[in-house]
Amino acid sequence: MKNIMIALCAMLISYTASAQYDPAFRFGIKAGANLSNINGSNDLSLSQTSTAFNFKDNDNRSLGFVGGVYFRYGKKFYIQPEFLLSQKGGQFNVFENGVQNSEGKVDVRFSNFDVPVLFGVRLVRFLRINVGPMASLRLSSNGKIGDSFNDITGDNANAEFRNRVAYGYQAGVGVDFGRLSVDVRYEGNFTDVAKINFDNATTASQFGKKSNLFQATLGYAIF
Repeated sequence: MKNIMIALCAMLISYTASAQYDPAFRFGIKAGANLSNINGSNDLSLSQTSTAFNFKDNDNRSLGFVGGVYFRYGKKFYIQPEFLLSQKGGQFNVFENGVQNSEGKVDVRFSNFDVPVLFGVRLVRFLRINVGPMASLRLSSNGKIGDSFNDITGDNANAEFRNRVAYGYQAGVGVDFGRLSVDVRYEGNFTDVAKINFDNATTASQFGKKSNLFQATLGYAIF
């Protein structure tokens, strides 16, 4: 019984100390999940092949991992830059000349290095809101858009992503309890995350889409 009481007291002391943790500078790690989608222009017609090759937006969202580190400067008002590896994507319904392609759907996936810089305000001791710009560097993609184009036209389309960096924003709310934090955010883009030129078309043909996602993460302040 005595040992149990000692253990409970130690847990209570640790819990109280953690709850009172509120420094002016934090460095921590965070990880969570993205629910992302891609939408934008739907039609891509190639005069060389007389093919109307359409990607119709699909409401289904892709689940991906996000994780990295964050820095927070300030208490009532703060700035919080982050460095994250983030998996994003979306789905399209594929049509050829108005008829849905046999593949039905294309599942597009990206791996990105994201750098959001958030400006926030603490409303009460535990609750805060934040918003800020973000730069997203595409590290890799699964190539499904180009593969689908090749399957339909029978050509080597040389479909290539022309842009590697997209710019956007994040906005959301966060809850802190000691060293632990939970953040829920929405992310949108000002520029296309998927922009492709198809080199075998007689006229310039491009495909552009923007990304949006909902993100939930759990963070832990190391110091």
